[in-house]
Amino acid sequence: MNIFKRQQSKNQRRQKAPPVFIPWRFGVICGCVVLALVALVGRAAYIQVLEPGKLIQEGDMRSLRVKAMPSARGIISDRNDEHLAVSVPVQAVWADPVQIYKNGGIQVPERWFALADVLGLDRQKLLARLEKNKKRRFIYLQRQVSPAMASYVNKLKLPGVGLKDESRRFYPAGEVSAHLIGVTGIDSHGLEGVESTYDGWLTGEPGRRTVRKDRYGRVVENISLKKREPGQPLTLSIDQRLQAVAYRAVKQAVADYQATSATVVMVDVRTGEVLAMVNAPSYNPNNRNQLQSFRMRNRSITDAMEPGSTIKPFVVLAAMENGVADEDTIIDTGNGLMQVGGSRVRDVSRVGKANLAKILQKSSNIGVSKLSLAMPIDAVLGMYSSVGLGDASGINLIGEAQGFFPDRRRWSDFERATLAFGYGISVTPIQLVRAYATLGAMGVNRPLSILKTEDVVPGRQVASVENTRKLLNMLEMVTGEEGSAKRAAVPGYRVGAKTGTAKKAAAGGYSDEYIAMTAGLAPISNPRLAMVVVVNEPQGDKYYGGAIAAPIFSEVMESALQILNVPPDAGTGEQLNIVNNRGNAHAGT
Repeated sequence: MNIFKRQQSKNQRRQKAPPVFIPWRFGVICGCVVLALVALVGRAAYIQVLEPGKLIQEGDMRSLRVKAMPSARGIISDRNDEHLAVSVPVQAVWADPVQIYKNGGIQVPERWFALADVLGLDRQKLLARLEKNKKRRFIYLQRQVSPAMASYVNKLKLPGVGLKDESRRFYPAGEVSAHLIGVTGIDSHGLEGVESTYDGWLTGEPGRRTVRKDRYGRVVENISLKKREPGQPLTLSIDQRLQAVAYRAVKQAVADYQATSATVVMVDVRTGEVLAMVNAPSYNPNNRNQLQSFRMRNRSITDAMEPGSTIKPFVVLAAMENGVADEDTIIDTGNGLMQVGGSRVRDVSRVGKANLAKILQKSSNIGVSKLSLAMPIDAVLGMYSSVGLGDASGINLIGEAQGFFPDRRRWSDFERATLAFGYGISVTPIQLVRAYATLGAMGVNRPLSILKTEDVVPGRQVASVENTRKLLNMLEMVTGEEGSAKRAAVPGYRVGAKTGTAKKAAAGGYSDEYIAMTAGLAPISNPRLAMVVVVNEPQGDKYYGGAIAAPIFSEVMESALQILNVPPDAGTGEQLNIVNNRGNAHAGT
């Protein structure tokens, strides 16, 4: 009992004992508190006073959102305001995998399978893609979907799947004008043709709306709004009616002759405007499955060729301009075979003694070779260059080739001879049609244009009006009954044309494939249209320009003259009769 009381008394004394104050421990604790407080104040001062921008930036990253408002790309129209390329509103389907898996992931696969089906995607690949990117906040599932598809996706109400406004390019003309107009990529920037060349003009400035959102995605403040600026419209020189006629003809030619390709280019000689430019095979720019390089190439500006006999009128013009010959000059072509150095120049048929008109009419290689050999080489090359051969045409389309224009010190006689009937140089169809347009403009060479022009671009006089008129009358004889281009004639109109057939160059020489060509003008009394037809590698026994390209020329030219309401001029060829009489008189001597 006493022991218990003593223990109880001892415990009471311990409880009543005053606490022991340890100064150094108190000082340490107070110092730590002060240091922490100073650090917090210093950090707050540093963030808010010395570096407030970073704090604002961090806050903006969590609350500010910028919504792009895409602008419509400019409309491309033909000269008659028929739309060739327009932008239509579409939408893109996107996904936020983090949000998807935050809301349970793919618990109901049937709904996700429905999404894959409407977008044309493989079901399992779609699920695997979401699984692979489950930590990302944004991925595209499909771009440029139609409004009907977008509406269906919206009705599925899948968490983490949304729609974004976009625009898609639509080409009403389809494959008819595909090579000229070109195509845009998925981001609505031009990849080919006019779409690429004038991309900066056609592309507008997208708008931007900046807002502040809370944690639930609700807009709490509108910060700024930048209005969108639509792209500028573009009016081409092309006449879609002529495009359709020309494309139908070249497409049929490729099928009939099993040719590799065919091309037609038509120009208004008064203004230099390109009225038609078509190639076959073509492609549908609305179907991206057809975007293959061999289909998309605009052969009228990219493919260079040796022009063959279509170059002969310019040799005759050079001879008249340099005083080497005139319309009364007689050239003896012999028996159709001429030895030049160690090689021979041949004519398809014997021409005998003939004036310049008959040499063109019968397409005599020997006749133009003698003219070329009688002139300095610079006279021939100078004429070729002055009418636009070997030079940029002026249409400024990306991908235009320059061809091959020789520049050498020494020329053999045989090289000078072959140069007169289209071998040794290469030109593009657009360059060749520019040269013939120069003839139609009475010797005025002006750059071509793919845009509709309000004012005629001034040109440069490269040949006299008198000699050019004489040459045009000679070209008319070529489409007469005895001419090599008689199948290029158009009923009711005076037409001047020259056919050409050239072997295709190959490694070490020439291949067994041919290019058939016809180039010409109509109506001869007052030239309005210049046109070039090229058929590449026709198969079968027919491969001459007069047999293959000339009928296409006649068909397209006849339709074009009627569509443009050009009055017929048949029966006004008084000068033609004079040239014919001279040719017959000389042929009889």
